Amino acid sequence: MVTFVLAITAISCLIWCFLLVGWGNFWRCDQVLNFDRPSTLQAYPSVAAIIPARDEASVLGQSLPSLLEQHYPGPLKIILVDDQSSDGTGAVAQRIASGLGHGDRLEVVSGQPLPPGWSGKLWAVEQGWQTVQLKKKGSDSWPEYIFLTDADIAHGPQTITALVEKAQRDNLALVSLMVLLRCESVWEKLLIPAFIFFFQKLYPFPLVNNPQRQTAAAAGGCILMQRSALQTIGGIGALKEALIDDCTLAQKVKAQKLPIWLGLTRANWSLRPYDSLETIWQMVSRTAYTQLNYNPLLLLGTLLGMALVYLTAPIALILAIIWGNAPLALLGAFTWMLMAIAYGPTLKFYGRSWLWGLTLPLIALLYSLMTLDSAWQHWRGQGGGWKGRIYPQGS
Repeated sequence: MVTFVLAITAISCLIWCFLLVGWGNFWRCDQVLNFDRPSTLQAYPSVAAIIPARDEASVLGQSLPSLLEQHYPGPLKIILVDDQSSDGTGAVAQRIASGLGHGDRLEVVSGQPLPPGWSGKLWAVEQGWQTVQLKKKGSDSWPEYIFLTDADIAHGPQTITALVEKAQRDNLALVSLMVLLRCESVWEKLLIPAFIFFFQKLYPFPLVNNPQRQTAAAAGGCILMQRSALQTIGGIGALKEALIDDCTLAQKVKAQKLPIWLGLTRANWSLRPYDSLETIWQMVSRTAYTQLNYNPLLLLGTLLGMALVYLTAPIALILAIIWGNAPLALLGAFTWMLMAIAYGPTLKFYGRSWLWGLTLPLIALLYSLMTLDSAWQHWRGQGGGWKGRIYPQGS
């Protein structure tokens, strides 16, 4: 039994060694957009921002002004699609724009009923995209770039300028930023940095940003892309059934051999609170099984993999103490230390102490249970959803 546990722990240790040195340096958190870099652009192209909004009146007072008051030197149009809200979202948006003296910068589109085969959010984005396509080609209202964001995201005043400059400077078809998630409550402090860590491990940002690698991902709260690139992939309609629409979008763009870039930022942040275990659980379980393509074997492999990678070290250390086995204790402690080292930069990015790194096994256990619950919801006939709509997916 001791030999078996020692062997499993050694495998876990080797996995962490590989993750630290051979998996795109995902853990370093070094893909960060520089907002202070001097501009070399002579002229700034037209940008159209599309915001899908369903019952978002309560957050628009914080998020919408951050877009209306962007310090962008070029033409900027904001299209908010009011997706049949029950709280007066569209009217609230218009009052905010008028009050700030930017009524001409905002266009509110009244959303139409959801047609079959579409997820609610993407249908709202599609209607914004249709509005863009009606603009006159060659005019200031005909955008060269499309900016996709959510109604609950606040943006620093230089955001669109920095994204456009990055796209133009590096000839990128898509530039995306993982916005800073709220990290104030105890549950947020425990689980939110890990959410970013796991996302980076699944989609290493340096590999996403390498045009020679197939890895592709984006973060839906902040995406700037060339209008022509969106047209090339078939528009929003090419994503219409996707629940993980941001990564699907990035994958379709990169599949066309178009370069993309994904990074971290502190200049853009989510206003959505996740102040309880239940709200974080719902956020993760909504799409976790979707990420596994609704495949029971992938689910089993993921759960076993999470146990091997994250739970082996603390279990081995506990057993080593009970058995009085020093080599096993040292190996378990060393593996746990590697885990904490990998998690350290993400914790630092979120202003958390490195000591939180020791909780990663517990966090991994909770996320594994969320993933299992995601599959359970699917098997019960409940898929992902957006703003009160449920979308059964997969077979």
